[in-house]
Amino acid sequence: MSLRPSPLVRPRAVIPPPPRDALENESETTLQLRAGAEFVSTDATEALVQRSLRYLEGGYPVHFRGPAGSGKTTLSLHLAERLERPVVLLVGDDSFDTRRLVGGESGTRSRRVVDRYITSVTKVESESEPMWLDRALTVACTEGCTLVYDEFNRAPPAANNVLLTVLEERMLVLPKAGRGETYTRVHPEFRAIFTSNPVDHVGAHEAQNALLDRMVTLDLDGFDRGTEVAVTAARSGLPLADAAAIVDMVRDFRRSREYTQRPTLRASLMIARMTAVQGLAVSADDPDFVQLCLDLLGSRLKPGVGGQPDPRHRQMLIKLIEHFCPPATTRRDARFGGVA
Repeated sequence: MSLRPSPLVRPRAVIPPPPRDALENESETTLQLRAGAEFVSTDATEALVQRSLRYLEGGYPVHFRGPAGSGKTTLSLHLAERLERPVVLLVGDDSFDTRRLVGGESGTRSRRVVDRYITSVTKVESESEPMWLDRALTVACTEGCTLVYDEFNRAPPAANNVLLTVLEERMLVLPKAGRGETYTRVHPEFRAIFTSNPVDHVGAHEAQNALLDRMVTLDLDGFDRGTEVAVTAARSGLPLADAAAIVDMVRDFRRSREYTQRPTLRASLMIARMTAVQGLAVSADDPDFVQLCLDLLGSRLKPGVGGQPDPRHRQMLIKLIEHFCPPATTRRDARFGGVA
């Protein structure tokens, strides 16, 4: 496996789109993403990126589906950066409706003309007209941005129906002749990346088949060991050997299935970062490191009788720590063939 520094996209500048009859303090913004220092590219991640780019460049939206901690959002932002277009980031919410995606009338613009052509006569003309406020989807479609719609299934399916014609006919239908138009053509550079979590059903909706049929769905279920070790080391600053010990411990806990919340790469990152920040030793003979692992992993254990933590499960965690992060003396003895 080769490790190539291709670190994650980090938004460095927020640029407001050109004003289009929108209130200045409510206008949507686009992100101008630039390569940062957090995305770690390995053979596995680069292969997935290349597959996804082929679909996006062919005009098809990509949908990353996977549990929490599987890297969906990180990968989506990295892909958006690779497309080299402004990005509109949208996070699904149960309060969404079509107006929140497309836009709508927001306030009015007034115009008043005072005519004093004849000094003894004053003529006053007043008129008001509604103002149209573009929202995320309209901005992305008209400006040719990349739309990253994170957790899109948390928005009601009815709100997402407007995407059907956008993805298929490349046409955005506007409600009530918004902006003086009934529809607008989608910019040829518009691309869309979606993410969803099929495991977490709290606050989520079942995505309609008509929408899923218009996108390419790629399932993510975590990374391979080499990628997890590389990411953990890069983001925590720990040596590869220490990062590998933490990753192996978490992966073995994951395989045990003795949990109510599945431990992911995010658990390894939390342990590694806190270890680095506090200057702890990745070793079972460091009581603070052991306590850190128990704090971050113990809450995920299956409850015992009466809903209380089962002491046997806690002991299992301690054994995992001792096995993958043995005391320094044990590691020294193993290095010299068991001779003290």
